[in-house]
Amino acid sequence: MIKVKTINNISPLGLNVLSDRGVEVGPDIKSPDAIIVRSANLLEEKFPSSLLCIARAGAGYNNIPVKRCQEEGIVVFNSPGANAEAVKELVMCELVMASRDILGSIEWVKSIKNMGDAIPALVEKGKKSFAGPELKGKTLGVIGLGATGALVANIGLELGMKVYGYDPFISVEAAWRLSREIIHADELNEMYPHCDYISINVPYTTDTAHMIDSNAFAAMRDGVRITNESRAEVVDDDAMLAALKSGKVARYVTDFPNQKLIGVDNVICLPHLGACTPESEEKCAIMAAEEIYDYLVNGNIKNSVNMPNAYLERMGSCRVCIIHHNVPKMLTNFLTFVGNRNLNVEHMINKSRGGYAYTMIDLDKEMNPDDVKDIAAMENVLRIRVI
Repeated sequence: MIKVKTINNISPLGLNVLSDRGVEVGPDIKSPDAIIVRSANLLEEKFPSSLLCIARAGAGYNNIPVKRCQEEGIVVFNSPGANAEAVKELVMCELVMASRDILGSIEWVKSIKNMGDAIPALVEKGKKSFAGPELKGKTLGVIGLGATGALVANIGLELGMKVYGYDPFISVEAAWRLSREIIHADELNEMYPHCDYISINVPYTTDTAHMIDSNAFAAMRDGVRITNESRAEVVDDDAMLAALKSGKVARYVTDFPNQKLIGVDNVICLPHLGACTPESEEKCAIMAAEEIYDYLVNGNIKNSVNMPNAYLERMGSCRVCIIHHNVPKMLTNFLTFVGNRNLNVEHMINKSRGGYAYTMIDLDKEMNPDDVKDIAAMENVLRIRVI
């Protein structure tokens, strides 16, 4: 029986995708084949040898040791797009909060609670302190045009804004979702000088760490307003604080609070609310569960963040799935090996991603367990399993 361990509270709708198919699911599973996790920190976790994959019920995956999992032959999935609507809606809210002092006005109204009949006059007199610009007619720059960023860019147009978009790795699928009216920027410095608002929607990686730094701020328009639904580490906090103090940044709204930012003037910190809707949690859990099941049962990989995506229709009597380093002659070695054992290849696929590759081979008959061990012992093979 397939066994899947849950970490954090996972939507029952997602878990039902697995349990309805006979999968054992729960938080106390020993020697699991897979893990479904939300935001729990797994960076220092020691994984059992049984573990084949980890699915993040959400988009961000900086809580998972992705590179270590590559070397251990563990496929890591995320759930791109499942929470995009929820995050898009929060970005809309953040753009308004970046414009007008909504939170300050609410607190001020509370302060005049006991003023009785004087309240209407006080309101009319005090409201000017919380005014701010309209979004319509302003320019929005969207950094990252994935599932969420594309929605944010399109909604900017609907709000009457001029929209620039930047994403050097935009997928064909994401490009199809974008309006033709969005101006594509080849470089961030090409976009920055035009933007009254900037929305950050990139994943956190070594390449995006502190991408919003002092050099970035220097290229931006004075009084720019920034929202961050990416990760805290994408923005250099010290550079941000300096930009706020100088007036380069008028307001910063972030979904990732920390000690440096909380309580700073013109900084609004939200408690990571981006995907906090029941609909988002359900969609993320369902997507994660489907990814796990298809990989464990069929070997197919979709939405992996550390291995190549690969899909193959089932043919033959057994499927051999091999995760290996992406070096020359690996595929030749596999095919020569099965051919020397009079096994016929019915169907196959080989995909690579950086220094790693994934090969699926459908054979006309079952493979001998000793032969499986021999392939596992080959140099540069990280993991093999037969389905």
